[in-house]
Amino acid sequence: MDEFLKELERFGDVTGAFTLLDIILVMFISFALSLVVAAVYRYTHRGVSYSQSFVHTLVIMGTVVSLIMLIIGSNIARAFALVGALSIIRFRSAVKETRDVAFIFLAMAIGMAVGTRFYLLAAFASVVMSAFVVVLYKFNLFAKEVRERILRIQLPVDRDHEKAFDEPFRAYLEEHRIISVETVRAGVLQEVVYSIVLKKKVKPRELLEAIRERNDNQKVTLILGQQEIDI
Repeated sequence: MDEFLKELERFGDVTGAFTLLDIILVMFISFALSLVVAAVYRYTHRGVSYSQSFVHTLVIMGTVVSLIMLIIGSNIARAFALVGALSIIRFRSAVKETRDVAFIFLAMAIGMAVGTRFYLLAAFASVVMSAFVVVLYKFNLFAKEVRERILRIQLPVDRDHEKAFDEPFRAYLEEHRIISVETVRAGVLQEVVYSIVLKKKVKPRELLEAIRERNDNQKVTLILGQQEIDI
C-alpha cells in the first residue's frame, strides 16, 4: 500500500509540470490555429484531388503535436521514449502534391510552438505563413505557360505511324515528338503517344478531326493542362 501511494505521489509530481489551464490553452489554441491553416489550404488548393480527410489530418496533427510537446516538456527521457513509440508507425499514403508536405510541416510547427507554450509565436507564425500562402496563390507567382500537350492516337497496326499524320501535324502543330508506341486491343491496334505544341489560334477540335480522317476514326485523345491538374 505504501508503495502504491508513493507511485501516486510520483505521478502527481510529473503531472504538476503543467496545470489544467495549460492543457486547455494548448489544446484549444492549437486547434484554432490549425483550423486557420486548414482553411488556407482549402482556399488555395488547385486541382481535382482535394481531400477533406487530408484537411482534417492537418487539424488533428497540429493538435496532437502540441499535446506531445506538452507531454515531453524539457524531459529528455520522455522525448526518447516518445520517439521510440512513434517509430513503429508506418505511413503508406502517398502525398499527392508537394505543397501538401509544406502544410504538414506548418501544422507540426504550430503544434510544437503551442505545446511548448510559445502562444504568441504560434499565433504570429500562423497569420504570417497563411498570408504568404495566400499571396503566392492570389498573384500566381512563378507561374509558367506550358504549351506542350499529350496526344494519344490509336490506329491499325499495319499503318505507318511515322508518316500517317504528316499533313495534319504540319498544318496544326509547331512541333511534335513521339513518346511511346504500344499495341492495344490484343494487338489489333497500336497506340502512339506524342508530345505536341499546338500552333497559335488552332482549336484542339480541328486537330482531332483531321487525325480521325487518317486513323479510320479510331480513338484520339488530347490531354490539355496535364501540368496544371493533378490526376
